[in-house]
Amino acid sequence: RAVNNSSFSVFPGQTLALVGESGCGKSVTAMSVLRLLPTPPAKYLGGRIVFEGRDLLALKESEMRQVRGRDIAMIFQEPMTSLNPVYTIGDQIVEAVTLHQHVGRREAYNIAETALGDVGINDPARRLGEYPHQLSGGMRQRVMIAMALSCKPKLLIADEPTTALDVTIQAQILELLRKLQNEAGMAILLITHDLGVVAENADTVAVMYASRIVEVASVEPLFDRPQHPYTQGLLRSVPKLGQKVGRLETIAGTVPSPARFPSGCKFHPRCPAMQGDTKCRDVEPDLREVLPGHWAACHHVPGYEQSPLTMPTIEGRRPVHVETTREVTL
Repeated sequence: RAVNNSSFSVFPGQTLALVGESGCGKSVTAMSVLRLLPTPPAKYLGGRIVFEGRDLLALKESEMRQVRGRDIAMIFQEPMTSLNPVYTIGDQIVEAVTLHQHVGRREAYNIAETALGDVGINDPARRLGEYPHQLSGGMRQRVMIAMALSCKPKLLIADEPTTALDVTIQAQILELLRKLQNEAGMAILLITHDLGVVAENADTVAVMYASRIVEVASVEPLFDRPQHPYTQGLLRSVPKLGQKVGRLETIAGTVPSPARFPSGCKFHPRCPAMQGDTKCRDVEPDLREVLPGHWAACHHVPGYEQSPLTMPTIEGRRPVHVETTREVTL
């Protein structure tokens, strides 16, 4: 199961970062929200994907097409493979605008030109006539952002939006996302393995390991007082300015294959806290609120057994999107 028993909420004007090692299920989760996984081989076995009170898994494909792009948009990892190489930038943005905003082609081009200008692309009218290969990596990523935001979505899913970009362009892209979010009040689901990006851009963090979310908290509590041994290991492995070490710390062992997940807690073969505890090997822990506003799934967290079994949320806030996909198989 690529995603199993994972629940989280995304709120208007807030950024939720979904973090974890490669292969843990982050991108599958993102694709699941928009129902972009090919079925077969993928299969939704249960749970719900709720957006503004509607279960997206219950919608017809024709209804789902109205949600994609207009209400929920996505920035993919690699813009060169996401953009069609035989169509101009303008044609691709205009197609999305005309599909979701029901405007004429001339007005759609005006919207596309404005969108490129909003993401900091100079001379947008000329860029609309260019092809993806004529643009730099950072420029292509800006085009993807412009395309995603051209229909003013309520939820933006950004899947590794700065992968393979240098740190200067990365900072510009992330600053751009923050600026556009503040202006539009949209929710962002930011998928990344870069904890530095998380610290600077997220409001809430969900840590994922081997198909399951194992810890959820606001940024500062999670970085200051991580509760799950996996989260603690991730943070210890991050190099720190001014700290001289011969070798960075690592998490022992390797990420298990989805075809051979261990029984019980999936992290137990690598966990320094287990120390032969058979409960970790036999019983998979649920996500519990171990501290106010802080959830973890670990038998060894102090007070875990007495903690309430509740879904991560923010009191008084209505989520734009709640994802509770129990199982997605590939």
